[in-house]
Amino acid sequence: QLQLMESGGGSVQAGGSLGLSCATSGHTYGVYCMSWFRQAPGKEREAVAGIYLDGETSYADSVKGRFTISRENAKNTLYLRMNSLKPEDTGMYYCAAARSCRGGLFSASTFTYWGQGTQVTVSS
Repeated sequence: QLQLMESGGGSVQAGGSLGLSCATSGHTYGVYCMSWFRQAPGKEREAVAGIYLDGETSYADSVKGRFTISRENAKNTLYLRMNSLKPEDTGMYYCAAARSCRGGLFSASTFTYWGQGTQVTVSS
């Protein structure tokens, strides 16, 4: 089993920055891909950014150039740096992990393991 725990959410004004972390524990071997998803009230969960074990990354168009995903394999930790935040970035942010990435980084069905989420609120 693999456990994920997010931290770093909070409230910020538009244009501000936040950094999220996702610590993993348990059987951390072979975690090939990890992604960040978010869900705003009344909306479906959407992928924000994803990263493979080799460091290859992908971003949703809505966050490209503003968000940076990274992972520190030695610490089994995933990060998301969010700059130039907008009110539409508000939502619960979840990290997700999988040992197989057949479905791709942006499909929720790819991921077996999920964190509990951390709230990000951006005010205008």
